[in-house]
Amino acid sequence: MNPPPIFDLWVFLKAKPLLWLVLTLGAWVMARRLQDAAAGAAWANPVAGASVLLGSVLWLTNTPYEEFFAGAQFVHFLLGPTTIALGVTIIEHGAAVRRQLIPVVGALLVGVSVSVGCTWVLCHLVGLPADITMSLLPKSATAPVAMSVSESIGGIPSISMCAVLLTGVTGAVIVTPLFNLCRFGNWNARGFAAGLTAHGIGTARAYQVSNEVGVYAALALALAALVQGIVLPLML
Repeated sequence: MNPPPIFDLWVFLKAKPLLWLVLTLGAWVMARRLQDAAAGAAWANPVAGASVLLGSVLWLTNTPYEEFFAGAQFVHFLLGPTTIALGVTIIEHGAAVRRQLIPVVGALLVGVSVSVGCTWVLCHLVGLPADITMSLLPKSATAPVAMSVSESIGGIPSISMCAVLLTGVTGAVIVTPLFNLCRFGNWNARGFAAGLTAHGIGTARAYQVSNEVGVYAALALALAALVQGIVLPLML
């Protein structure tokens, strides 16, 4: 029996890298609509929603990741420039940031040390192989930095990317309820914590609260990426 025409059309489109770029952007738009319908609820994180939608499409169509990435790489390329562009808002609020330089540096050093140290200890407690441990150590850095650091210290960049995604989505979902539960009301510190632990996804969530909160999240993201990008390869 001949396959239906729609099947032939899918086979044709599936071979075009542009298809996966369009589906990636479409999944993001749908996930954002879902978040808007949920009144901006933290659990309706658009990154998580888009990932589930795309993952379902790849699974149902039995599409290899390499084939998907051939089209989605155009979005991936923008991660680096977007991270650098966050520096514009940091410069605009430079005076306020400089007045809090000491607590910012202190929080940065403590946060990075706790993140990397706890990951290393937990990996050794459960007996993970060295390459998996190295892949997980930079999980709180933004994706381009984490993948680069992972490769330089003997990790597996694809595993690092998954860890970064899970860390970011989890952090962005729980950061607001957790701080509310703890009655922690300093919004700038909340933003800094979100960017420090949940990198770009946490920073995007912080910008949804306010521009100033997002600036502190972007500052934490940039500084944490810088510290981990320099220190981890030198240490390991």
